[in-house]
Amino acid sequence: MLNRRHLRIKVLQALYAYFQSKEDNFRRTENELMLAIERIYDLYIYFLLTFSEVKTISENRMEEKKKKIRPTEADLNPNRKFTNNEIVRMLEESRELRTISEERKVNWVGDEPQEMFRKIYLQMEESETFFEYLNNGQEGFEEDKAFAVELFRTEIANSELLYNYIEEKSIHWMDDIDLACSMVLKTIKTFEKGVDICILPLYKKDDDEQEFVRELLRKTISMNKENEALIDDLTKNWELDRIAKMDIILMKMAITELQIFNNIPTKVTLNEYIEISKFYSTPKSNGFINGILDKAIGRLEEEKKILKIGRGLIK
Repeated sequence: MLNRRHLRIKVLQALYAYFQSKEDNFRRTENELMLAIERIYDLYIYFLLTFSEVKTISENRMEEKKKKIRPTEADLNPNRKFTNNEIVRMLEESRELRTISEERKVNWVGDEPQEMFRKIYLQMEESETFFEYLNNGQEGFEEDKAFAVELFRTEIANSELLYNYIEEKSIHWMDDIDLACSMVLKTIKTFEKGVDICILPLYKKDDDEQEFVRELLRKTISMNKENEALIDDLTKNWELDRIAKMDIILMKMAITELQIFNNIPTKVTLNEYIEISKFYSTPKSNGFINGILDKAIGRLEEEKKILKIGRGLIK
């Protein structure tokens, strides 16, 4: 489920907090990092559960309309295409999803989230996506799947109400929303009629992502002084305290990764940190970081501190 760029960003956030803190508590930083990554998975589960929540709101509204003093024909015989949607039903009846949500204590129980979903549903009812689906006269599993994908993309993943709620729960989740939403869409697109749904795991089986995260964090901290000395030497016209702290941490991470992970191509590492800097540092940082890391790579290769192994990596 997780990609390397997002893992690097989580390590960056953890290192920033570590270097800003007056406490030299590495173990606590590592534990908080791994917990933050686990919580990305919670967010993914929360989003998967949104479908059954809006379905429940829809059903409740149908029942309320039937109880009007003068109900209309539409009130008495509502369009149930959404509440009968096969994708929504599969998510609602999934034992795997129910088990994971119970184990991780992930749910939308409570007055506040229920009121939020009521408002989301009211907005959803007014949307072109919802109206077109209910009235296009098309039926079938693929029709239901296409609608579920579009509904999530336009009305749930982009809901300001949901964003505000999530931000209140955890400010760090705002960086994880896009990843969690992309995994929800990927999950739905794998659904097949008559086949139990498969909830994506946090880590792929037999991968080394957890080890990558721990090693990148640990080595960046343990190599801090030598990395700082290298950066200081390569930025002779700059005093370190004039360089943005985020830029320094990004360069320290990149220099560490270049030396420690001999199966990651040098160009991949360079490009990844330049891209991350575009979102997490100053507007001109990517050019500055690119220049310094180019020099660092040249220096480290001369000193034979960058040694790559594997097909296409050995020069």
